[in-house]
Amino acid sequence: MKTSSTGRYIKQLSGETQFKAFIPENLPFDIKYDDDLVNLLSKADSAIARFDEIAENLPDINYFLKMYIGKEASLSSQIEGTQATLSDYLKEESKLKIKELPNDTDEIRNYINAMDYGINRLKDFPFSLPLIKEIHKILLKGVRGEHKTPGEFRISQNWVGGTSIQTANYIPPPVEEMKTAMHELEKFFYTSDQIPVLIKTALIHYQFETIHPFLDGNGRIGRLLITFFLIHKKVLKKPLLYLSEYFKKYRQEYYDALSNARDKYNIESWIKFFLEGVKITAERATSTINKIVEMKKYDLEKINASGSRTGKLLKVYEYLYSRPFLTSKIIKELIPVSSKYALEIMDKLEKLGIIEELEKGLRPKIYIFEKYRTIFEEMS
Repeated sequence: MKTSSTGRYIKQLSGETQFKAFIPENLPFDIKYDDDLVNLLSKADSAIARFDEIAENLPDINYFLKMYIGKEASLSSQIEGTQATLSDYLKEESKLKIKELPNDTDEIRNYINAMDYGINRLKDFPFSLPLIKEIHKILLKGVRGEHKTPGEFRISQNWVGGTSIQTANYIPPPVEEMKTAMHELEKFFYTSDQIPVLIKTALIHYQFETIHPFLDGNGRIGRLLITFFLIHKKVLKKPLLYLSEYFKKYRQEYYDALSNARDKYNIESWIKFFLEGVKITAERATSTINKIVEMKKYDLEKINASGSRTGKLLKVYEYLYSRPFLTSKIIKELIPVSSKYALEIMDKLEKLGIIEELEKGLRPKIYIFEKYRTIFEEMS
């Protein structure tokens, strides 16, 4: 085990251009397991186990994956300044042209693509630096940061906050020290130790954000690594646990916990913050799934009792769980029916209280599965 120090500052340049960069110690650090930390770890472990069991046993959980990942993608991107929301992204995916949408929905799409790619890649490729670079390349394709060497570690000094390196809130390690630190972090992924997985995940996220190996996208990649590592360690069977909402809601506490770990050698404050986030997020996600299950059970009872020819109605209803917007054109692309019958399907779903018009007077008519969308909005 290392000493309680998590790193040191070194002076770079001189005179008016001088600055201090942080050089992190290699993981693992010496962690003091007080009663609060042990209790939080136990509660977080229990919460994530309950959530993963519920998600694993749901036969149609894949219908919810797009919305869960979409929610995470929008929140994680918003932390970095993206204006587009989950609804904006879903409208664009459904090819709805209601009004001009924010021009940064591609950042949400890239995040989703990076998430999907990473999850599939982990099936036959190691959790490693090459994987992190591949994911980063997808994340920045064609969006802000596309000219900041996507898929490659930086070859120049970067900083966090402030208008210049002299006014920065934090300055990560210089390039050569960054490269060394990243290779040491990769070793830690596979180090055989007695560190509980959730604490190891917290340390990996902390160390990655401290090293800041890319010129752009470090925050989003760091948040993706949480899910990827938990899947890699088989703590999660489905990619349904995301901490971006927690980090966004408690943004200052998040930055303070990272800063305290560096400047006050208080890695425990960061770990406790992280574990509290896992517990809260897992509990909220469990509650969300339970609400969706109850809602779906109630809706299916209404659809099945509504009369004959419910097969096409059910297919359209299932579609709404991945994209909660509906038009006659979408229905015709989903199932081979006439425009008239597509309108009848929407009318029937509206009368059953399942969908509602997005905005009266729009032509063609656009409907939304509002109660479902609201459940996800209430997660924030």
